[in-house]
Amino acid sequence: MTSSYYESTARARIAGLLDANSFHEWLPAAERVTSPHLATLEQPAAFDDGVVVGKGSIAGKKIFIAAQEGGFMGGAVGEVHGAKIVGMLERAVRDQPAAVLLLLETGGVRLQEANAGLIAVSEVMRAILSARAAGVPVIVAIGGQYGCFGGMGIAARCATAIIISEEGRLGLSGPEVIETARGVEEYDSRDRALVWRTVGGKHRYLLGECDTIVPDSMEAFRNAIIASIENGDDWSLQALEREQQLLGDRLQRFGDCRDSRDIWRKLGWPDPDAIAMMDNDEFVAAAQKRCAKQTIKAP
Repeated sequence: MTSSYYESTARARIAGLLDANSFHEWLPAAERVTSPHLATLEQPAAFDDGVVVGKGSIAGKKIFIAAQEGGFMGGAVGEVHGAKIVGMLERAVRDQPAAVLLLLETGGVRLQEANAGLIAVSEVMRAILSARAAGVPVIVAIGGQYGCFGGMGIAARCATAIIISEEGRLGLSGPEVIETARGVEEYDSRDRALVWRTVGGKHRYLLGECDTIVPDSMEAFRNAIIASIENGDDWSLQALEREQQLLGDRLQRFGDCRDSRDIWRKLGWPDPDAIAMMDNDEFVAAAQKRCAKQTIKAP
């Protein structure tokens, strides 16, 4: 089994993150719970509909987990896919695990199930907030090949904490979608450096949109998840007001920036291009030092 989170499948990530032999899957592939729409449209189906859900433990703590499979339709959300995640989150309200883990890798809603997928994503958001309101932290991990985009990008920001790698990407519209809608002059999806400095893990961390950035290894993600569970969840009005103030300050401060490098300069990086070449530890140390001097909240 590879130690790379980026290169692993959904099931390999679950096996690599959880305590050995602790995972129990709900609605496994043998149950053949598939999308009711794909066959009608002559599209291939997957017996788990592209998401694995179940329960297990991490560092001895009981958790519930959902892992999206980017290898099936880019992890896109359809009716059954979304319902499996929602059902797991609703069960968490009842059973009170130490946390819910969402291993997100998705381009957004499945176009073949557009309306059903949109409804499913909205239900996922509601269920995340319901779990948090019931005292169950919801922790998101992002580090797969397809990133986390579309409505699930919004859902991720509803969670208690987000753990991301440099290779991870988080946003609303994916690069190809923006290019199609606005033209290549606006956003060239083939410019990998542009894509990663716009939606990649380092930029999201510097903006305070991710709580932890880790190297691309299963061990690093596991350790960060354990730490996030131990940190708990501040689900208070004051916490929400602080986040809203942060967003307002960020818009006022960076609203006229045309490129992430402009933002990095305002954050005190004299050579923004050097950020891409830093390893994770070097980057985090430098980011925390600079953010400590800013009026904006440090990640």
